[in-house]
Amino acid sequence: MANNHEYDEISKSAKIKDIAGKTVTYILLSIWGIIVLFPFYWMILTSFKSYSSYNSEFVPKFYPVSPTIQNYIDAFTTVSLSRYLLNTAIFTIVTTAVMLVVTTLAAFAFARLKFKGKNIVFVLFLALMMIPNELVIITNFVTVTNLDMRNSFPGLILPSVASVFYIYLLKENFEAIPDNLYYAAKVDGTSDFKYLVKVMVPIARPTLVTIIILKVIECWNSYVWPRLITDDPKYFLVSNGIQEIRENGFGRENIPAMMAAVVVISLPLIVLFLVFRKTVMTGVSRGGTKG
Repeated sequence: MANNHEYDEISKSAKIKDIAGKTVTYILLSIWGIIVLFPFYWMILTSFKSYSSYNSEFVPKFYPVSPTIQNYIDAFTTVSLSRYLLNTAIFTIVTTAVMLVVTTLAAFAFARLKFKGKNIVFVLFLALMMIPNELVIITNFVTVTNLDMRNSFPGLILPSVASVFYIYLLKENFEAIPDNLYYAAKVDGTSDFKYLVKVMVPIARPTLVTIIILKVIECWNSYVWPRLITDDPKYFLVSNGIQEIRENGFGRENIPAMMAAVVVISLPLIVLFLVFRKTVMTGVSRGGTKG
């Protein structure tokens, strides 16, 4: 009986510690979640505040006194936001598609093909990640300018179609595929390209989807290069549109309308990530695991 009583006491103590630990964990996660999500809440909240109520708030309010959708109307009428969204969609889709082809072929070459100096080439390739982006931008700007591709979609797209990080991520995933599959396919007379398309790409689909989503987010949020290479409004992206709003004084004088434009621009990326968040996590974990 004594042993049973001691066992019950130990069990109760363990349960209390477990509950206390989970409670503290949930409290800390909740606080962290509020800190992370608050800027998004403030952005959406401000977008529904009228210009007069926003400027009359000496102490910021956490709710709209007179909610309005006029800010969203102003966001599209003050600048050509719809054109900038279309340009950004074209830039994002084309860049991601070309990048996916380049990344897949390069990763397959480094992971499966055998050629002299492959390891040295790959190490040098990885060394490119050590070069500051500012130096790359300067080189790309001079090259694109000399090729007379400023204010054009090719000038926007071409410098972004290759990524060392994505090639490395996909290469690691390809190398995790058993060699026996490759040798069996070669015995059946399957070409390298057909093996890549029929076997490796389907197996690495979570990683490929992750790369696509990350590249879409990268292109959609691109600012420095589009700002540098375009000065014609016909080729402006949404990042240029926001900057144009600020330069017109709109961003300084009418913050609620500017926040409405930011909400419109951010919404596609938020939806995209929420829909594919599990795939992104799976792809990243598989890309970093071998064997």
